Order: sequence, then C-alpha cells, then structure tokens
Amino acid sequence: MTSTIPAISNGTLTSLNAEVQPVSQRIRQRLIDQGISFLANDNVAAFIQTGELDELEIEVADRVRELLRSLVIDIENDHNTAETAERVARMYLREVFKGRYHHQPKVASFPNVKQLDEIYTVGPITVRSACSHHLVPIMGNCWIGIKPGDRVIGLSKFTRVADWVFSRPHIQEEAVMILADEIERLCAPQGLGIIIKAQHYCMKWRGVREPQTSMVNSVVRGDFRHDPSLKQEFFELVRQQEAMLST
Repeated sequence: MTSTIPAISNGTLTSLNAEVQPVSQRIRQRLIDQGISFLANDNVAAFIQTGELDELEIEVADRVRELLRSLVIDIENDHNTAETAERVARMYLREVFKGRYHHQPKVASFPNVKQLDEIYTVGPITVRSACSHHLVPIMGNCWIGIKPGDRVIGLSKFTRVADWVFSRPHIQEEAVMILADEIERLCAPQGLGIIIKAQHYCMKWRGVREPQTSMVNSVVRGDFRHDPSLKQEFFELVRQQEAMLST
C-alpha cells in the first residue's frame, strides 16, 4: 500500500509516494508522462535508470513467487522450486526478454566506398522469442537480404540485432516488421528482404498440439518490393542456402 504521509525536506512538505512506489510503477509512470508506448514488443531501456533493473528483478521474483503459491506449489518445502522465482525473473529480464530492457547492441556502419549494389543474404540466423498470448517459445530461423545503400554493416551485426529484436514477447507478423525497421535505420539499404520460419509452442505444446506446424512470413522493402526480379533473386538465394545446409 502506497504511503501518503508527508515528509519534510529542506523545510518543504513532500510526499513519500515516490520513495515507496514499486520500481515497475515508477518506470511505467515515466513512460506514461512522456506518451511512450510500452507494449509487449516495445523497448523501454531508455526509461530505466541506473540500478532499477536490479530492483525490477527483485519485484518480478516476488510476483512469480506469488504465482507459484497461487498454483498451490509448496515453494517453502519443495527443493525443486525453492529458487524458481529468482531464476524466472532473471531469465525474463536478462535473457529471453532482454530486448525490452536493454539497449540495442552497438552497431557501427561504414561507407559503401566501392558502391556495391549487388544483393547478398545472411542466414539462417537462429531467432528465439515468446508468443505474446501465452509466453511460450517461438523458435526458428531468419534470412536477411540486402541491396546496399550508402552505408553497410558487418554480417555479425545482423545476428545481434535480430536477437535483440526477437528477445521480447511477440507475434511473428510484427517481429519481422520491427526487425526491418531497425535494419533500415542502421544502414538504409536500397533494398531489404527478411524471411522468418518458426515453430510456435503455443501450437506445439498446448491448444491444437500440432507438432509439425510452422509459420513462414516475409517483408520486402525498397527495390525488393518494386523490382520483382530482385525479390525473386532474394528468395532463390535463401532456397540455395537452405539446400546447401541440408546436404
């Protein structure tokens, strides 16, 4: 319960609200005050102050502990779940949802000195996410096709950015668009294509329990969107990469 007892600071009455509010509430209020979206697949790292991620991990662990108790699990006496709340909190904030709470990895771009304009593809890049609807895994592969513009980035940086984007609760259709936005911002390619092929455990593990079902979607922008031959070349290069890896 939030205290409203006034305190005196330098002769002025102030509220203790800010001091006793849960850290999640303080972060949320900053976002609301500035009109910033904080949907499941948004990044909020810019609004988390130094030390608050550690506080948030403690708060999340407390909430997970209450969830386990509501599931009628004897966490006080069950040696297997004694520290589960702490593990889950750490996993969400530092690993599987790190794309929400951590800044984008540093990605340097370089001038396209030779004015390269032939397309290339990078993949398969392993992507790991979680379904926003049930918070169960989405596991798959990503291919990125680029027709360079004035600047280029290193191949490994595509993997880092894809991991950062997908490490949030998602639906796959939105994830591919967010990744495309980030790559365009980083290197402004003349053409961009992305294909995602993934399995969703909300279908494999629960619900219809269909173990072989997967989802494939793509986004094409710039020259890939307006030139059918470039788009076809991108899809053909991805097929060749898949065939090479399967032999």
